[in-house]
This record gives sequence, C-alpha cells and structure tokens, in this order.
Amino acid sequence: MKTLLVTTALFVAISTVTMAQITTAIDNKIVKQELQLTQEWDKTFPKSEKVNHRKITFVNRYGITLAADLYEPKNYNGKLAAIAISGPFGAVKEQASGLYAQTIAERGFLTIAFDPSFTGESGGTPRYMASPDINTEDFSAAVDFLSTQENVDPERIGILGICGWGGLALNAAAIDTRIKATVASTMYDMTRVNSQGYFDSIDEDGRYKNRVALNKQRTEDYRNGYYPHQGGVVDPVPNDAPFFVKDYHNYYKTSRGYHKRSLNSNNGWNVTGCISFMNQPILCYSNEIRSAVLIIHGEKAHSCYFSRDAYKDMTTHSKYAANKELLIIPNAVHTDLYDGGGKNAIPFDKLERFFKEALK
Repeated sequence: MKTLLVTTALFVAISTVTMAQITTAIDNKIVKQELQLTQEWDKTFPKSEKVNHRKITFVNRYGITLAADLYEPKNYNGKLAAIAISGPFGAVKEQASGLYAQTIAERGFLTIAFDPSFTGESGGTPRYMASPDINTEDFSAAVDFLSTQENVDPERIGILGICGWGGLALNAAAIDTRIKATVASTMYDMTRVNSQGYFDSIDEDGRYKNRVALNKQRTEDYRNGYYPHQGGVVDPVPNDAPFFVKDYHNYYKTSRGYHKRSLNSNNGWNVTGCISFMNQPILCYSNEIRSAVLIIHGEKAHSCYFSRDAYKDMTTHSKYAANKELLIIPNAVHTDLYDGGGKNAIPFDKLERFFKEALK
C-alpha cells in the first residue's frame, strides 16, 4: 500500500511538472495572427519597376502581428543590408514610409515599411491606440524579422522613423544594439509634445488640466464600452489656423497623401490614445546610442526644434558624438520630408551614402 502511495505521489509530481512545462511552452509560443492584407497596389506613390514588392507579417514581443510591405532590389547578389521604416505618426505604410522604403530599395537595400501596432493593416485591439513602449518594440520586432531572413545580413540592419516615429526610432536605437544605423526624418518627440504642447507652451497647471480631462474621458469610455475618436487633421481648415495645420491638411486631406486607412486622413486617434506619452520621456537615453545616427529636418518646419534639441543632447552630453549628424534642408517645411513636397526635399542621395557607410 505504501509503495502504491509513493508511486502515485511520484506520478502526480512528474505529471504536474510536465503539465507546467507544456503550459509554459504553449503560453510562450510566438503565434502569428492571420491578417487580411490588401493585395492590390493602393499606395500614394507609383510602383517602381526596379524592385520586387510583397506583403509580409511579423510578430512583436507583445504578441501583436504587424503588417508590412517588403521591397528588395531586383537582380541582387549575396546578403543585403536591410532597413525597417515607419511613420509618420498616424500615417500608414502606403504613405510616406512606403515611399522611403521603395526608393531606398532601388538603391540596393532590402527594406520594409510597416504599420505600427493598432493601426493600418496591423493587428492589436482596441484600434487607434499608441504606446511609447509597444511602438518602440514595433521597431525591434521588425529587426527580429529582418535578422532571420536568409537574404539579409543580420549585422547590417538599420531603421528609419518619420515624424513621431523619428523619436521612437531613436528610442529603439537606444535599447536595441542590433540596430547599426538610425535615421530620424522631420522628427517629433511625441512624449514632449503630448506633455508640454507645441513649442513647450503648456505649464504644470495646463498638464494637470489635461490629465484631469483625459482620465475623465477614460471613465466615460469604460462606462460606454467604446473608445471615441478625437478626429484627424482638421477639415476644412480655418482661415486663422497656424501654418503647420494647413501643412498637414495639404498632405493628409488631399490627393497628395490621402489614404483610407490613415488615421490622420480620417478620424484620428482615440481620444485617450496617446495618454501614456504624457509622462514617459522617450529620449532620455538617446545620448547613449553608440551606433550612427542621422537626423534630417526642414529649415522652415514648425517641428525643427525637436531635431535640433535631440541632436544637441546626443552630441553635447555624449561621448558617442562622432557618428551623429544633423542635416537641415533649406526652405523645407514639415511635410516636405513626407513625399518631397514637390521640390525633391527628401535627400535620398544622402540617405544612401549614410546607410552604405554605417552598414558596410
């Protein structure tokens, strides 16, 4: 009887350990969601015949499946340097990031332009939320994908962020040592603008009032079981609107840049979608980035102060300043670096030289 009891107890113990191991293996498995991706060419820019294009998906560390367009040069040999691209903040891969990706691929790189979590064709619910953590992770997840492709050299991977994704790209570079080169184009620091407003115009009392309003909205959302949108780019534009509002309208609300899946072209983020940016600065460790960084901004852009300050911090207060560069494009405004603005404002020749040197 004693032998039976001991044997039974041992079996239960072994079974418990085994089941725990199996459960852990299942819980920790990387699972890719099946996304319904548009197969026709629905970009805001014409398709290039110099590159191959296909849709791909990959999974971030939080289990969200992201959708991307992959571009690769035709008739290449060997393993390629690769670049992951996203932005602007509230845009989709069919807009500026896709244009950057296709054009850079024409110059010999494998590139992907991806939709961030909760937006575009990517997964994640509820929709139209943003997170300084998850969206930084989106870049690292893109590096996960690129690092495991047979035609990519995992030691030659860079990233490029546009607008709000420029700041997130710098944050990704500060944490992910696999990233060997980073470009921030027409950059926004989303934590700074959400907490302090444009041109740092909001003081402590103003921030408190904003927090009160946003947290009141959270209660209403939960009570109603629904997250309302806050509206995208204002349309029509009031005559007395600041120039940068008109600048955004000229891109997102016209044939120049409108896309049906773009938040900025349509109903915008959820009202509480960006609340977590208010007290989590993303650039506090950017001066520890050891890899190469190029920051590009338009001289006349309302947002240029974000790039100037980020560059100053990465050079004045850093021992890794030698491979950091700030390039100011004369007479360019913010959205000129989305699509060239009709004046070829995007310095693609410079981007090619920078990535080839940093990823050689």
